[in-house]
Amino acid sequence: MSQASEQSSPAQPAVPQTPPRQHVDVDDTKVSSNYANFCRVTGTPEELIIDFGLNSQPFGVQSEPVVATQRIVTNYFTAKRLLQALHLTVQRHEAAFGVLETDVQKRVVPGFRG
Repeated sequence: MSQASEQSSPAQPAVPQTPPRQHVDVDDTKVSSNYANFCRVTGTPEELIIDFGLNSQPFGVQSEPVVATQRIVTNYFTAKRLLQALHLTVQRHEAAFGVLETDVQKRVVPGFRG
């Protein structure tokens, strides 16, 4: 018997198998696209309600109400998956293009007149 065949290979630790990700086909032929710069999140113990709309007066005193044009009602499990997907997507965007500052006052350049 050769020496190579007499040596036993070290035991490999068991790696837990993760189930394969499920592929979901989506038919988006009837999707309508809308722009929103406003959202309101409310909910009940069973559902999360997210209203989207266009705030035509993002600065200063509001003289008109924001008109909500889209409402998404979902359960908290789907909302948590959405939160994770949005978080990952924003992280990737910031890694490529820089940090997004959400405080408008911190984005204002003093003396700039565009």
